[in-house]
Amino acid sequence: MQRVAVVAQLKPGARDEAAELVSSGPPFDPREVGFDRHHVYLSEDQVVFVFEGGRLDELLKSVVTNARELGALRHWEPLLEGLPRVAREAYSWERGDDWPETWGE
Repeated sequence: MQRVAVVAQLKPGARDEAAELVSSGPPFDPREVGFDRHHVYLSEDQVVFVFEGGRLDELLKSVVTNARELGALRHWEPLLEGLPRVAREAYSWERGDDWPETWGE
């Protein structure tokens, strides 16, 4: 299982419109595309899209190159400041994992 986040800066005053877009759900069927999980986090000035699944590079590429889905993604363009950035997982913990004894030493 891979995880990746796409982080985008919202333009000032765009949060409410972004929340409306998020409430409509993704402009593609995550199951059909092949994702296992998809989450969206929204703050006053940022939106973070988190994707989980296998072959994430291929899956994300399929979303941004598919004409139908790309057209739907264009609704985000007027709300974003600059280009979104991809953040790859650097640390993860799940219940049941042993806590490393050397953490922080």
